[in-house]
Amino acid sequence: MKHSEYFNKRHTVRKYTDGQIPETLLKEMIEAAAHAPNTGNMQWYSVVVTRDAANKRRLAPAHFNQPSVEGASAVLTFCLDLNRFEQWCRLNSANPGFENFQSFVAAVIDTSLFAQQFCTIAEMNGLGTCYLGTTTYNAPDIAKVLELPERVVPVTTVTVGYPETQAGPTWRLPVEAVMHEETYRRPTDEDIRRWYAPLEQESQHFVEENAKQSLAQVFTDIRYPRESAEYFSKVYAGLLDANKFPLK
Repeated sequence: MKHSEYFNKRHTVRKYTDGQIPETLLKEMIEAAAHAPNTGNMQWYSVVVTRDAANKRRLAPAHFNQPSVEGASAVLTFCLDLNRFEQWCRLNSANPGFENFQSFVAAVIDTSLFAQQFCTIAEMNGLGTCYLGTTTYNAPDIAKVLELPERVVPVTTVTVGYPETQAGPTWRLPVEAVMHEETYRRPTDEDIRRWYAPLEQESQHFVEENAKQSLAQVFTDIRYPRESAEYFSKVYAGLLDANKFPLK
């Protein structure tokens, strides 16, 4: 299969069979994923693997009890981790200066690359994955369950397992919407309407179910309202502050 064909057909999997991922395979995939690009080869990331049923139940509320948490073979919480590197620095008479926003951003990017490389490797091994965007919503609760030390902060969570069913690829914007040549090209209103039309057509039932006038209103008023975003922003910012990552 050509790489382009593979990626064009990939999709998120939220329902899994009872099949368990062999421990050796899981370790091999994580080891391979850790070869993702990262800043200065400092590798500011770690992943906490949760496979025990009781521990998955403890994590579930932090992810608003999404079924994929307890239904997956494993739940992987990818964390930015400066604890390990800074300890190495101090052991070698070096004074780490990474308590700043720039280091936080670098660690988030590196952790995200690590997570995505794992997903690709897992899918190439016949597994299904699902990103949980709820990780930053309730990061303090997740940190408590996973007993994360200072300077280790949850960034994203991936559930992984053997797919219960096969599904087709989900809608994506056309390449002309995301690719800009040489300089950024501002889209016209007609461009926007044309690009988002397929999504609006296939998601009309969400508009009706929520008694809204448009799909855009479902996103802004129901799924991702301003009030919720502002509240969870404060929650995550509080955890970052406690871990000496100033947001400035």
